[in-house]
Amino acid sequence: MTAWTDHLARQGARFNDDSSQASLHFTDPSSEASAATTSTVVVPLLHLGTIRSVGPDSAAFIHNLVSNEVNKLAPDAAAWNSFNSPKGRMIASFLIWPEAEGHALVLSADILPAFLKKFSMYVLRSKVKLADASADTVLLGVSGANAATVLAAAGLAVPDAPMKHTGGSEHGPRCVRLDERNFIIAVAADAAPALFDALQAGGALKAGTAAWQLAMIRAGVPQITAPTQEEFVAQMLNYELIGGVSFHKGCYPGQEIVARTQYLGKLKKRTYRLAIPAGTSPVAGADLYAPAFGEQSAGKIVNVAAASDGGFEALAVLQSSSLEAGEIHLGAVDGPRLTVLELPYSLG
Repeated sequence: MTAWTDHLARQGARFNDDSSQASLHFTDPSSEASAATTSTVVVPLLHLGTIRSVGPDSAAFIHNLVSNEVNKLAPDAAAWNSFNSPKGRMIASFLIWPEAEGHALVLSADILPAFLKKFSMYVLRSKVKLADASADTVLLGVSGANAATVLAAAGLAVPDAPMKHTGGSEHGPRCVRLDERNFIIAVAADAAPALFDALQAGGALKAGTAAWQLAMIRAGVPQITAPTQEEFVAQMLNYELIGGVSFHKGCYPGQEIVARTQYLGKLKKRTYRLAIPAGTSPVAGADLYAPAFGEQSAGKIVNVAAASDGGFEALAVLQSSSLEAGEIHLGAVDGPRLTVLELPYSLG
């Protein structure tokens, strides 16, 4: 236990660790999903980790390896980004923002060690150092209609537009605005307990990992975890729709495949938001089926979280043609039937 997790335990947190991805909850999943729907919540993001890139070559080094612009990223901007295999399949998705001496990358904790090792292999003579900063930097998620008001009440400067950030370094916690209702805060570990308490005093309800995952599913923001690494090209995850791909930057691993997917023909797979009924056990990487594809998988779950009705919501990559019949099943051709829900953006 660290001082941070010890503080959470004193507030009633119960920790789950399946040896690949840490998470926690304060109450039951349905209650926390309800809080994420009707209130503003603050969530310790134990399932995410932070890599810090430091050095004069940080921007150029990262830029040459990833799907989105880094060289031209404004000092107060944040962006979704990805690292892909030579075949264009996503190895890691992450949020990136510039810092005084480099950049911070936030990604799923279960893939962070392997990603950091692989990424570090490209450093060679670049003047940059990469390190796992997860022990020193605590991440908090604040989600809800009144999120900005809660942040201000806790003394944080609130970014005035999506994908902007404020604070950081000597200016205290860094606050990153993802959209109108979702924010990520990066704070020094020793200051995290006081900030967590201040956010609750400002009107947020404490909630567990699944509440944040539900918020991201509803925002249409997918996250690569271990079960889905190297499964999808960026556009299958709607990554160009959420601003995670630049088609004007230079080459990077997988760039040819990503570009070809964009410019040649109709994309056959997209990410959709689905409702999954109660009484099921959906997990990331689970196969989905549709009548037109018979025994062949028509797609896979990318992320899933508990919903307030006892069921689940998920982001899943599906054959677009499979939706035409309006029949999607979980796990088998005769498995539980799923319902397609709206995303906050158009698939075009």
